[in-house]
Parts: sequence; C-alpha cells; structure tokens
Amino acid sequence: MQSSLSAQDPSLAAPAPQRAAIPKVRPDTWIYLGITLLVLVAWWVSLQGWFTSWSRTGYWLGVAGGVSMLALFTYPLRKRWSVTYNWGAARHWFLAHMILGVVGPWLILLHSTFSLRSTNAAVAFFAMVAVALSGVVGRFLHVRLHADARGQQATLQGLRQALEDDHRQAGIDLAQMPAVRDALHAFEARCLGQGQAAAPGHLWLLLTLPLQRLQVERQCKALLKAGIAQEAKAGQWTKSKAMSHYARLRTACLTYTANVQRAAQFHTLERLFSLWHVAHVPFVWVLVACAIFHVVAVHAY
Repeated sequence: MQSSLSAQDPSLAAPAPQRAAIPKVRPDTWIYLGITLLVLVAWWVSLQGWFTSWSRTGYWLGVAGGVSMLALFTYPLRKRWSVTYNWGAARHWFLAHMILGVVGPWLILLHSTFSLRSTNAAVAFFAMVAVALSGVVGRFLHVRLHADARGQQATLQGLRQALEDDHRQAGIDLAQMPAVRDALHAFEARCLGQGQAAAPGHLWLLLTLPLQRLQVERQCKALLKAGIAQEAKAGQWTKSKAMSHYARLRTACLTYTANVQRAAQFHTLERLFSLWHVAHVPFVWVLVACAIFHVVAVHAY
C-alpha cells in the first residue's frame, strides 16, 4: 500500500468504492468494571461473617461454583463432538461460556470467604484464579481478532482493504484540510512500519500504539475544528451545518486511526492468542485436578 496519496490525483475525484466489511471492536470496559465490582461484593460479604466455607451456606455456594465451572466444558464439547455440533448457534454457547466463566469463580470466591485454611484449599483457589485471569486475557485477545463475542473473525487482508479505502477516502474528504490528511497518513506509515518490528518489539507496540493513536486523534480534532471554523466563516455556514460537518469528518478520522491500529497489531494479537491457547488448556486441567482433590479431601476429612 502506498503511504500517501496526492490530493491532485485524478482518481480521488471518483466516487469511493464500497468499503470492505471489517469487524468492529466492542470495548470491554463495562465487563472489566463488572468483574471488579463482583470481586468487591464478594470481599464485602466475606467481611460480614454471615457464613463460613464449611457452613451449610458456604458448602452449597462451593457446589454451585464447582458445577458452574464444570459446565464451562460444554462449550468446547459442543465444538468438537459431532453429536452436539448442531445443537444451537455457537454464539449462544460462547455467551453462556463467558457468563459461567464469571459466575463460577465468583461463587467460589463467596464460598472461600477469602480465607484459605488448608493447603489443598489454597492450591485449588489459586488454580481457579489462574484460570479465571487466563479467561479474561483470552476474552481481551478474542474480541480484538473478531467482530465481537459472536461475530466474524477479522483477517489481515480485510483490515488492509478497509485501511486502503480509508486512505483513499481521506484524500477526498480532507482535500481542503491537508494538515489533517497528512497527519493521518504519517500515522499510518509510522505504525505499519513499526508493525514489521522484530518479535521483542511486538509487545511494546501493543502497549504504546493506543497512546500514539490517542495523540494523533487529538491533533486531528484540533486541526478539524480550526479548519471547519475557517470554512464556516468564509461560507457563512450555520452552526448546525458546521457541527454536522465536523462530526462526519471526526468519525472518519477515528475510523481511520482505529483501522491503522488493528492492522499494525494484527500479527501480534494472533501470536498472543496462539500462545494463550497453549497456556490456557494446561491451566484448566490443573484446576480440574486441584478441584477433585479438594472435594475428596473435604468429604474425607
């Protein structure tokens, strides 16, 4: 892909082709805040002294949590067992998998009352925490490689095509604002160049690119406001017309920077997701072994 487009290029006068479909990332902020709130609620309940882990209430909370986490296996089973392959839409199973992945560990937290009175309880508890955190990391990576929890997987080719369309459209929409267009094109060239970095640089790119994106978005918003203010004054636009024009160009800029970030980080996310799969499965089996040992020890002694 060319790193810049000339505003004088005749091809820019032609109507923009239909944009390539690209999965949109849905922010997980509310999910993470919800999980944090549930942990705080479990901590508050543990301070009230309403029950202990060996009381009747604590016991059945542990049973409910264990059954919920056992039910997590229905999702991979549904994908791999031919008998269940056509039992409902995969997105519904995945949604249930995510809900159980939050509810199960939360019930175990309530059951434990954050008090680990034996070695086997401590091992089982921390194995559960490792699996739960691994699930959160998997969700973070998954949603950035897919449209959403239920959607189509993104591809590098689709991201590149969408970015190329953004690049072309920016040359049309921002022909009268070359400073904004040039800032976007410079960001694209810089980020895609960083995307070719060696393996150690991939994690650094994953951490720093959102900050670079935020910086260029702020720059573009300021330039857009200044440019539209001049156009509105020269053309005697109404306030609503100026605001509508700003909103349209702002959305185009934000879409552009988001697609640049996803294209630059795609290989990094794919690698991390592959490594996550390798690590998550052993965590799960360690948890199963620890949970079985914990249940046997509790009922035996």
